[in-house]
Amino acid sequence: MSLRAFAWILSILCLAATISANAAEPAKVETIDSQPSWILESPQVRLAVTKVGGQMAPVTFLRDSGKPVQPYHVSPWQNEGLKDLPAPVLTALRGDWFCLPFGGNGDEFRHEKHPPHGEVAGAEWTYVDTKHDGGRHTLVLAFEPQARKGKIVKELSLVEGHNAVYSRHIVTGFAGPAPCGHHATLAMPDEPGVFRVSTSPIDFGMTNPSRFSDPMKREYQSLAIAAPFTDLAHVPLLEKGTGVADLTRLPARQGYADLVQVVNKQDPTAWTCATRTDEGWLWYALKDPRLLRSTLFWIENRGRHGSPWNGRNNCLGLEDVTSFFADGLAASAGQNLLTRRGVPTAIEFSADKPTEIRYIQGVTRVPEGFGKVVAAEYAPGAVTFVAEGGERVTVPVRHEFLSGAAL
Repeated sequence: MSLRAFAWILSILCLAATISANAAEPAKVETIDSQPSWILESPQVRLAVTKVGGQMAPVTFLRDSGKPVQPYHVSPWQNEGLKDLPAPVLTALRGDWFCLPFGGNGDEFRHEKHPPHGEVAGAEWTYVDTKHDGGRHTLVLAFEPQARKGKIVKELSLVEGHNAVYSRHIVTGFAGPAPCGHHATLAMPDEPGVFRVSTSPIDFGMTNPSRFSDPMKREYQSLAIAAPFTDLAHVPLLEKGTGVADLTRLPARQGYADLVQVVNKQDPTAWTCATRTDEGWLWYALKDPRLLRSTLFWIENRGRHGSPWNGRNNCLGLEDVTSFFADGLAASAGQNLLTRRGVPTAIEFSADKPTEIRYIQGVTRVPEGFGKVVAAEYAPGAVTFVAEGGERVTVPVRHEFLSGAAL
């Protein structure tokens, strides 16, 4: 063999090795509650993400302990083989998913027509890669919407030693205004009041600006319409003279489905917490409130009786968004009750500059007697949650990630 031929063969082998090294690692795939799902694991956390809608559940936190926790809701119709569901997002409906444009999207906007919560919530995502590096494990997926051209890259990361999921959605293109957010949905217990729910300080809150649950569709709500409030423990009810609802103690008012929105104060980091007092754990979410301006409470306590709900769906959506309630693109991009109070309800996406949406969700054990969280204290690589009785629990979590820091 000539030297030139040998050099040529060597170069081909080197190229093949480079391509192999850069190829996407095969993903572990399982079918869970009827949905093919990609799997990502660390010693502490195991998560599944559906191919349809990129919806994250089940997620097992504290999996290396004697009492693992699975906090997220999975819709009760998943294994019933239902066809022609009212919206694509209902196909997988579970856990947390990214919404763009967030909301019902019933009205056309600039000749665009998007399904509820956007194509991202109900169509198939594409697998890109799974990365393992220095105690970090990352699943990378991608999606290209058609109603408005662009690309969304989803990165879900686990850090060894942390009971947290770090998510980053990178939106390229998709130029123009759109509501956006995360639709974290927890499984609601049956016993009244055992979930203690709270958020970081708010400027104000408001119940849904129109009827949220339509009796003509066999849906029922308990909260007032377009009623402002400043305290989640004192939210006006629909029926006059019946007092107020305490939304910090759930579940309550079985047979109703309600929606409220609270506007977070502009602190560097905002939080939402839900404590399962009967099981001794706390779920939390952390965000940058300058990017995700508000939190929606979707309180679904068997209040919808049409298909596929059939009066059996019991969940709590704690949805961090920039949006006008769940009304969708047209309502959020225009003037509305919130924009008139100076609250942005849409993000202006650029054709030239990517937009990153970073978010953290996690679970920790809490001591007996630990109830509603009233404060969060931040230290490098850790957050301490303080309960109303003074109890404290510190969790390792890289909250600096929200400001652009690497994991």
